[in-house]
Formats: sequence, C-alpha cells, structure tokens
Amino acid sequence: MLPDILSMYEDELTEFVLSIGEEKYRSKQLFKWLHTGASLEQMSNIPKKMKEKLETRCVIPSVTIENKLVSEDGTVKYLFKCFDNEFIESVFMRHEYGNTVCVSSQAGCRMGCRFCASTLHGLQRNLYASEMLSQIYEAQKDAGERVSNVVIMGMGEPFDNYDNVIRFIKLLNNENGANISCRKISLSTCGLVDGIKRFTDEGLPVTLSVSLHSPTNGQRNEIMPVNRRYPIEVLLPACRDYFEKTGRRISFEYALIDGKNNSEEDAKELANLLKSNLPGMAIHVNLIPVNPIKERDFRRGEKIMTEKFVKTFEKNGVNATVRKRLGADINASCGQLRAQKYESNGGM
Repeated sequence: MLPDILSMYEDELTEFVLSIGEEKYRSKQLFKWLHTGASLEQMSNIPKKMKEKLETRCVIPSVTIENKLVSEDGTVKYLFKCFDNEFIESVFMRHEYGNTVCVSSQAGCRMGCRFCASTLHGLQRNLYASEMLSQIYEAQKDAGERVSNVVIMGMGEPFDNYDNVIRFIKLLNNENGANISCRKISLSTCGLVDGIKRFTDEGLPVTLSVSLHSPTNGQRNEIMPVNRRYPIEVLLPACRDYFEKTGRRISFEYALIDGKNNSEEDAKELANLLKSNLPGMAIHVNLIPVNPIKERDFRRGEKIMTEKFVKTFEKNGVNATVRKRLGADINASCGQLRAQKYESNGGM
C-alpha cells in the first residue's frame, strides 16, 4: 500500500512532504486538514499541483457510512465500510459532559468472549490508526457536533493491535489535530497482560479499563477464553503494577449474566478478590447488564438482582456503578450490525 498519510506523526508527514518536492510549511497545513476529516478537494490552501502528487503517491484510508441507526435517546450507531470492503462499527453518544465516540480497533475479534457479538466471525484484520481516527471524524461530520471524549471499546481488542492503537491515541491527542486530552480517552482490554505491561511504560494518562466478568478462573475460562493464558492470579498483579507505577486507577468492567456471575455470593467474592489483590488502590467496578445476542444463551438478570449485587459490593467496601444503557433500542452493543451484514452477504 502507498504511504498512509493520516496515520503519520507530524515529523513523518514533514519528511513525506519534502520527499515529494514540496515546502516544509505545507506539511503543517496538510496535517491540520487531515485531522478535520477533509478530502483533498476540500483543502483550500493546498495547491492543485500538490494535490495531484498526493493523489498518486499516498493514500488516506478512511471509512464511509454504510448504515446508521438512531436511538430515541440520541445515540447513533454506525456501520462503517473500510477501503477494502470490510465493515466495522462505532457508536456516537451524547452526555451532559460532551459527546463520546466508541471506536473499533479491529475488524472482528479473536478473543472469543462469549457475550460479545464482535467475536462471532473471528478477526479479519487490524485497523490502521487512520481508520480509527476516521470513525471519529466521520461521526463528527455526520452529527455536526464536536467529539470531546473517546472510548476504545468497540470491536476488537486494542492491545491485540497495540502499535496502531498507541499511534491513534498520540495523533488524537496532538494539539494540531483533534486535540483530545488523554484524560478524556478510555481504553478497554480483556486482560492481555503483555499489553498492560507495555502500556504501563507509555506515559499516556488515559483511563484503562480491564474486563473481568468473574471472580474465579473456572467461571472466567468459560466466559473469556483469554483467561486460560492470563488467569486472574497473573492479571491482577499486572493491574497492581500499573497503578503503582502510574498512579492511575483502573476501572474494572463486569458484565452481569443471569445465573452465571450475578449472585450476591459472586459480588462478595469479587469484592474480596479485588481488595486483597489491589491494596491501596481506589477500586471502581462498572457493572454492565449483558446485552443478549441470538447466537448465545446469556441473558440479563432481573433489576432486583443487579440492585442486590451493588448493595453487596457497597457492604464490602467496593465502589460500583451500573452503566447507563444508551441505544438499547438500536442494538448499540459491539458487533451486532456487522454480524447481520456478514450473514446477509454470505460471509463477506
């Protein structure tokens, strides 16, 4: 593939612009345009001859809207088409503190978490930083509103596409680009310990979320196959090390699955597990009533079970909140739109 200029850092773009015989200052103009999601035609201060060079000597891998669902609560779910006809999903959410986009980091996923539709057809490929950025820029243009917060919690496992995700975060944070503070970026991992260890040394103050979903290895093995490689006794020390070295709290994600992991005993066991393994760390657990998918038999429990779970947590000294469900009427959880497209196309 030709050079992907939307994935380039500023110094890399400067080097590229010089290599095609253009003045150095053009790289700054080009960088700013690229990070508005503009096409070459829309770059008003870029000369025609330079545009002609760019058309033949580089690419800007972007995404286009294939399908769009709008919820009664204002949440928008996008099915985006990539340059190679692969499909990914993003969600645009309106909050009182600003607009958030949940981006995908891979087309599909190979982690195999049984409650997630993203894994149904496996992993097709990693996304480039440009494709992750493009999800935000296209959502902004479509909504006509600025995005101020980003969560990397869509399709895929971010640490399974580590280098592209780190590049994406740094570009997103660039003051000449989208200029979104790292503190307004969240990254969720299913628990790839090698990735957590690498990320500990990056110096990026993003919010790290770890999907736990069970207080025991046996149960977690069933729900999340990654636990066989990185069991709880390996995962939690990596989390503790991350906190001790960075001073940043980790949020834990916990999908409540009826009859599997949502009993009061599960809550008590989880609270004790976290407190005993993470001394001195302010622990917060995001409880997520599971989104049922037709290919699995996992179901959401009754509201009273969720309330009992939260109360048990509080009694045991751990802070927990139930995530507000946005876009419930449009299947806004990861992978469902793509799975429907995949099946309608006979496997793409």
